[in-house]
Amino acid sequence: MNKQQLAAKIWESANRMRSKIEANEYKDYILGFIFYKYLSETEVRWVISQGAELEELPDILTESDASSVKSIQQNIGYFISYDNLFSTWIDKGNDFNVSDVRDALSAFSRLISPTHKKVFDRILDTLQTGLSKLGDSAGTQTRAISDLIHLIKDIPMDGKQGYDVLGFIYEYLIGMFAANAGKKAGEFYTPHEVSLLMSEIVAHHVRDRREIKIYDPTSGSGSLLINIGKAVAKHIPTENSIKYYAQELKENTYNLTRMNLVMRGILPDNITTRNGDTLEEDWPYFEESDPVGTYDPLFVDAVVSNPPYSQPWDPTHKEADPRFAEYGMAPRTKADFAFLLHDLYHLKPDGIMTIVLPHGVLFRGGEEGSIRKNLIERNHVDAIIGLPSNIFFGTGIPTIIMVLKKTRSTNDVLIIDASQRFKKEGKNNVLQASDIKIIVDTVVNRTDVEKLARVVPQKEIRDNEYNLNIPRYVNSSDAPETWDVYASMFGGIPEAEVALFDEHWKALPGLKESLFVSRGTPYLTLANEDIDKTITTHKAVADWTHTYNQTLSDVPSWLNAELLGDWTGINVTREESSIAEAIFARLAKLPLIDQYNVYQKFYDEWSMVAIDREIIQTEGFAATKVVDPNMVTKKKNGRDQEVQEGWVGRIIPFELVQKTLLAEEATAVTKLQDRLAEISAEYETLLDSFTDEEKKGDFLNDASDAFIPAAVDKAVKSLLGTPAQAKKAVLDCEQGSFETKIYAVQALIKEESALKKSVKAEEAKLQLLTKAAIESLSDEQATVLLEQKWISPLTEALAEVPDAVINELVVSVRALAAKYASTYADVAGEIVETQETLASLIDGLTGSDFDMLGLGEFATLLRGDSHA
Repeated sequence: MNKQQLAAKIWESANRMRSKIEANEYKDYILGFIFYKYLSETEVRWVISQGAELEELPDILTESDASSVKSIQQNIGYFISYDNLFSTWIDKGNDFNVSDVRDALSAFSRLISPTHKKVFDRILDTLQTGLSKLGDSAGTQTRAISDLIHLIKDIPMDGKQGYDVLGFIYEYLIGMFAANAGKKAGEFYTPHEVSLLMSEIVAHHVRDRREIKIYDPTSGSGSLLINIGKAVAKHIPTENSIKYYAQELKENTYNLTRMNLVMRGILPDNITTRNGDTLEEDWPYFEESDPVGTYDPLFVDAVVSNPPYSQPWDPTHKEADPRFAEYGMAPRTKADFAFLLHDLYHLKPDGIMTIVLPHGVLFRGGEEGSIRKNLIERNHVDAIIGLPSNIFFGTGIPTIIMVLKKTRSTNDVLIIDASQRFKKEGKNNVLQASDIKIIVDTVVNRTDVEKLARVVPQKEIRDNEYNLNIPRYVNSSDAPETWDVYASMFGGIPEAEVALFDEHWKALPGLKESLFVSRGTPYLTLANEDIDKTITTHKAVADWTHTYNQTLSDVPSWLNAELLGDWTGINVTREESSIAEAIFARLAKLPLIDQYNVYQKFYDEWSMVAIDREIIQTEGFAATKVVDPNMVTKKKNGRDQEVQEGWVGRIIPFELVQKTLLAEEATAVTKLQDRLAEISAEYETLLDSFTDEEKKGDFLNDASDAFIPAAVDKAVKSLLGTPAQAKKAVLDCEQGSFETKIYAVQALIKEESALKKSVKAEEAKLQLLTKAAIESLSDEQATVLLEQKWISPLTEALAEVPDAVINELVVSVRALAAKYASTYADVAGEIVETQETLASLIDGLTGSDFDMLGLGEFATLLRGDSHA
């Protein structure tokens, strides 16, 4: 089971198990137990790495061994006794009790190393205090917790070679709980795609630094901070040179931040977190015990935040606060700019910040207008990105990302309207990989992009009185359709509308002339009614397609070398980026090709490749030859239970093996399955052929005899023939007698019954043959199958691009020709003709005197005659 399947399985079970507990609350329990499992297994791994054997653990992991306690605390920051290990809870089976958890959590709090108090102190308090909510008695609590820990026991915690299964599952569960938490989702979750967008912008700015400090003052679950770290890590030699700072108001959410950071393998010394009100209590400048030695005002390379939107705050006595003194005080009813100014204050002179805010901060007046003016005049606003609506869980309000810097080399502002760039997923809109890339590229390159972005001079913003409302500067909507008056009246295709496709005519020389003929006026006519053939068979189209194919001709062999070469030291994230960027760069100079569309096609196919490569990273190439039980959930005695239903390849799909290595056997099974489907269709034909009188018998209710009356059944059973005879009877059944039809039905029943048994047996046989084939694959065979699974779909997706571009042009030219194919006079004539036809039909109708008066008036109106 790959990490996506495992995460989905855990979520499905957890969502069912939580019963009436709110999703926002239940997340703290399951995520807390996942974290405790991580702590337990981290300790066991470290002790074994020091030379201990598994059977020695009960003697080593005991509080009575003071030297072991101290050694473990000094190295991992805490101590858990053998009796309190997660694995011990599992091993207890029916002897497990909720008191085991209470004792373990209490002991953990007591045995944290003094040097790691800031990271681990009270980190499990939310879990500890919430145990009583899992049931109204010790027995029900025990059952609920036992179900939970058995649900998560299979999550791997070692993260070999960066295969971050644990991190993925943790993030997946947070996202799913957010999707089900309504408005409370905003307290702890920033959608992954928004996180990635902010991360890439920040990572590009700080990419050349040796040590990087990043800070999230409203950290929620910590996911935003972690994504920034992952993006930055792609550009620096070691992840250990990234320092993480986080502050969060709500204690349960603050604990999520710390758990998330710790489980990602970030060194405790690189984690500094604080539970407090960001606006009321700025980052502490010193420790109470050592104010001089610990003084640190905290200035960082990057600040990222998604603060609560338009929340009230208390600006009283903050006039001298250095965060707000220079720019102004946010209004009491809306703290949006207070959070922004807090973030800006903590930047180094060469730092960058990205913050998610409601759209209103761009144009609201009063104190916010003054702050906006100061930020523009002091040249801190670098970019504004308008996001799609419904992109955040729990709120549909329009939001923006604002990018600010302490020091800038230009004084313009890049304004991006990305409100139309999304894919619909359920109730929410989601940024796709191509959307993120075009936005990041636009920020990095600071270029104007039609219907997307504009670099706006500071003077223009001044002239607009510092109103930054995006539609003032960028229009992302499609132009309304226009109609040429002359062409509507007299026909012809306006040259002005043909000119809208000038990019195509330039890239495909001669095609325009082959499609249209000049009339010596600004209006053209079609040269050939067969638009499809004229375009698709044109030499320029063939040449352009050939150039595209040549540009990507070596992609299969290149991907083969990249993906099927050296398996050691793979970094899937970096590999994904480098391959995507390489393909993207190849297409840069090709006309008519939307690079971002191709980029999206790559990512759509890559997700499967990434899953497989992560498994190979973790388990080695031998994983390609592993077959797992295919477990499905079925109802048994009113409860969901997992049962095995065949087998499934861990990496190599059964279907691919059957298609390539077992084609003959698979074809034979397919033929049997096809015949079963044919029988069903033949049943339908026979059923339709029975008359209503024939259907009056009680045979329709006798499923076992397939609607055959007992008397007829007895009479024809001795006459049953072969399936071939049955098929002939079916062909003749529409004209045949009742007995002929019954004969055919009975023959089909016999054939179907035997065939079902054969199909079941042959399918099972093919399953076992496929299982054996995968398990006995040579490395060379496995590599060939991986090439077909990974590279073929990628190259096929890329090969489809030219046809899609040309088909789109065909549709557009067709629509343009049809638009003016009928003139106003043609339409008016058709209306008159239709009215006259209808009036003539009315003339032939009969009815009462009043009916005829009404119909006469209607006919008069249709003909347009005047009446007195």
